Amino acid sequence: MQATRHRTTPRAGGVECNPYAGLVLQPSPQITCIDCGGRAFLLTMAREDDIWEAGDIVAYRCEDCLDRWDLVLDDDPDTGDDPDS
Repeated sequence: MQATRHRTTPRAGGVECNPYAGLVLQPSPQITCIDCGGRAFLLTMAREDDIWEAGDIVAYRCEDCLDRWDLVLDDDPDTGDDPDS
């Protein structure tokens, strides 16, 4: 599952911080349905602390075919979904 990553760890004293340290995961509000190609929208709400973590299950519902997709939120930096790469 691709997730938007937001950097929360700035440079400290001119030293580059780990680019994946302190990343905040945010699931995409909309994905493309795997079955029909329609738009599927996020059903799952964030926890009370408003923080998403790797391993969280997020659900989407397609507006066209009404399929539901339960996906695992992934923070693996090698998935190619980092907008800064």
